[in-house]
Amino acid sequence: MTLRFQSALCCVALLASPALAQQPVLPKPGAPAATQAARPVTVNGKAIPKTRVDTVVKQQASRGIPDNEQLRQAVVDRLVNFELVVQDADRKGITRSAEVQAQLDIARQQVIFEAYMQDHFKARPVSDSAMRAEYNRIKAQRGDKEYKARHVLVENEAEAKDIIAQLNKGAKFEDLAKQSKDPGSRERGGDLNWNPPTTFVKPFAEAMVKLEKGKYTDQPVRSQFGWHVIQLDDVRQVQFPSFEQVKPQLQNMIREQEVTKVVSELRAKAKIE
Repeated sequence: MTLRFQSALCCVALLASPALAQQPVLPKPGAPAATQAARPVTVNGKAIPKTRVDTVVKQQASRGIPDNEQLRQAVVDRLVNFELVVQDADRKGITRSAEVQAQLDIARQQVIFEAYMQDHFKARPVSDSAMRAEYNRIKAQRGDKEYKARHVLVENEAEAKDIIAQLNKGAKFEDLAKQSKDPGSRERGGDLNWNPPTTFVKPFAEAMVKLEKGKYTDQPVRSQFGWHVIQLDDVRQVQFPSFEQVKPQLQNMIREQEVTKVVSELRAKAKIE
């Protein structure tokens, strides 16, 4: 489940048009000083709440657009346009259609969901220690080496043994790989490119890391995908990125995990039929 940590652009009614609502609001060059933006604005007698203006301004400011009078006037102009369209849509009955009502319900739930999660993380911010622990776990799991391997994947052990016998007689691995069941590597002579061992299933990885460069497995390797003959082309040391470099990604990862946990706990308490 993906959590977007950003404020809603406007009220739920405006979210009925997300493509428009998500566009940045940029003040026009030479726009007048927005003293009018501080005054209440009404459209055909209906007020545009200041809280709505503030919400959009806050969202725009998070994109690096300065919060000033020109921006606020541009926001008010945008909200006036929305209100005019919404009012006309009401007159034409568009907002009463089942599809629009369903979209409004979904938008409302999304806004509440995000507000709920923001409140959750405000009370329980992701700590540096939690991010550091996740960093160390991933670093240890990945290791400090990458392996450039190739393989031939076949249906049964007899076929795999035949591949090995042909290699022993001088056949080229790239040629034999043309009969592989793996379409992703078959056209590249079985080449799997550079990867850490954790990329592969356990039996494959264990056999691969035991090989010397330029050697292939002398016995077939079985996995849930079939039978492999593996050749190791090269090994290289890798520089793992520093904690500071990946800190934002770690924070997002832990937040995603926490969101899943929170929702799972709610589901466990709920009666879902």
